[in-house]
Amino acid sequence: MSGARSLLTDLAEGLFADLRGRDFAAGWPKLAEAGFASLLIGEEEGGFGGDWGDLFAVMRLAGYHALPLPLGETIVAHWLLRQSGIAPPEGPLTLIADGNRAPWGRHASAIVRVEGGQVQLFTGEDCQWEEGASPSGEPRDRALRLGDPTGAAPCDVDLYAIGAFLRVAQVAGALDAALALSIDHANTRVQFGKPLAKLQAVQQNLASLAAEAAAVNIAGQAAAAALDHSDAGFEIAAAKVRTNIAIGIGVAIAHQVHGAIGYTQDYALHSLTSRLMGWRSEYGNDMFWSIKLGRGVAQSSGAGLWHEMTARSDRLLADRFLVQQ
Repeated sequence: MSGARSLLTDLAEGLFADLRGRDFAAGWPKLAEAGFASLLIGEEEGGFGGDWGDLFAVMRLAGYHALPLPLGETIVAHWLLRQSGIAPPEGPLTLIADGNRAPWGRHASAIVRVEGGQVQLFTGEDCQWEEGASPSGEPRDRALRLGDPTGAAPCDVDLYAIGAFLRVAQVAGALDAALALSIDHANTRVQFGKPLAKLQAVQQNLASLAAEAAAVNIAGQAAAAALDHSDAGFEIAAAKVRTNIAIGIGVAIAHQVHGAIGYTQDYALHSLTSRLMGWRSEYGNDMFWSIKLGRGVAQSSGAGLWHEMTARSDRLLADRFLVQQ
């Protein structure tokens, strides 16, 4: 954990709340001015010097406020290019980790792809896009042509897993926001002569939603800690599986509590749950990560699995203790 995380999250909280609902042209300049792109770049290179826990905290707030901008993609692209010795270009960046699809592709000044053991950089003006959209209406475009890379370097980063980590963080925030809206609605909506929150069934549903949101937050933080250690394949797979489960349960409960009002496009819950349903399939759906996690577990069956899990936890705790010393 970086020492400046509270300052970072205070900045993100106010800015993301202000940018909520703005279109790309109005929102991106304000986000770029805040300097989040250098979050994972070391201080010696002029960056913020943050860790993966800082990125989780920022992306959780982006999810909470339904930030309609490619923040996570730009941060990871800057980190990946710097790691590979390639100077990041200015402007919004995006990632290709799933075939030729890229979030916010049409708006990107450059595109970063990892393929064949290489990280590759493409300029946005050389790309041709087939425009698409997520359930919330955000651009999800497919590259018909990328042109020739303007930079390339060896790279062994699993960009698909990093993308899954970004979505876990965003889901954690969005579920927290859906929970807050549901609690507020249940406390103010009167049914059968008393607030919904007084009904035992509603209380049980809200408790279940809170549990799902907490599970995603914990799983995401564990993945962030593992990424700081550099070996996070198991934790990211487990986090994405748990996150996808939580989305299905959490979205259903939030809409049950709200009734018909939750489906209206001008109500805040709609912007959250439509994003949640889109994020569930991005960077790996339920089946993809369940199979990946299951294969990993099968390789360490029985006592070997318990030994591996406890060894990973002990290693992360030891690293945290050394940092605090």
